[in-house]
Amino acid sequence: MSTVQLRNIWKIFGPNPEYVYNTMDPAASRSDILSQTGHVVAVRDVSLDVAKSEIFVVMGLSGSGKSTLVRCLSRLIEPTVGQVLINGADVTAMSIDDLRQLRRHTVSMVFQRFGLFPHRRVVDNVGYGLEVRGMGLSERRLKAYEMLQLVGLDGWEDRYPHELSGGMQQRVGLARALAVDPEIMLCDEPFSALDPLIRRDMQDELLNLQKELNKTIIFITHDFHEAIKLGDRIAIMKDGEIVQVGTAQQIVAHPVDEYVREFTQDVPRTKVLTAETIMLPHDGAHKLAGEAVLHNTTIEALIPRISSTDEFFPVVNAGDEIIGVLDRRTVLLALAES
Repeated sequence: MSTVQLRNIWKIFGPNPEYVYNTMDPAASRSDILSQTGHVVAVRDVSLDVAKSEIFVVMGLSGSGKSTLVRCLSRLIEPTVGQVLINGADVTAMSIDDLRQLRRHTVSMVFQRFGLFPHRRVVDNVGYGLEVRGMGLSERRLKAYEMLQLVGLDGWEDRYPHELSGGMQQRVGLARALAVDPEIMLCDEPFSALDPLIRRDMQDELLNLQKELNKTIIFITHDFHEAIKLGDRIAIMKDGEIVQVGTAQQIVAHPVDEYVREFTQDVPRTKVLTAETIMLPHDGAHKLAGEAVLHNTTIEALIPRISSTDEFFPVVNAGDEIIGVLDRRTVLLALAES
């Protein structure tokens, strides 16, 4: 079931976006529209479905429209045209009061620059969303303490933001988003301002939290390695449009154009591609031998399995059904292309 559905979302910046939308040449490029009308097409006819409890990554270069898109989901930026559905409710048609309730109870956002109040202690930063809801001081602090323990900041509740490192501040931002127990989290490049080591720690932290909390997460990044690590699926944007959507394995194995191929060229394919992405059809023509391998086994993990045999072995899904076959030659060919 899709928790978030986007239907033909457009965002055009300028003094008369509706007029530009209704009169522009549908085939015109972003640069053509800008030169002809003075308007910027930031998001162009985007339709997406995000499943419940999925980490869905939207990535692209600076200016690709990814941050604008994620802000359209909760109408921090108003879409020019299109429809946003969250649990079937039309966000684009919501009243101000209904939208306020959505932001307080269903959707929470984690920003790149933390957005902490410098005059508030950590515990009160974390409890801010609960304060806005009207929760009492003792109850919201109890919840804030719980969230700080969850993100590994137990004992830091009485400090001020300037006393924390960048990674710790981002943990506070994450704890604040989680404190309101949102169903959906929108993360706009939350780790991009951190140094590489802390960034990896925060990625691991998010994945660990997701195992426990099962949130629906829409995560914005410009880093394909981060997208691969975090995303159940990835959407790649260019000039406001979605160029390709798929799993990391699908995108690495089958980039749709040169733009996507450039993102994938430095990715270690043996760590990303799986048995399912390189397997041969199971048509009954191959004599199967040996223990079956799961569909999501990486090529790197397959290498020891095929080093001493040329026989075919089955590839199975999570239900232990055979969905394909592999042999030494197929795996070696995949290695040669890596």
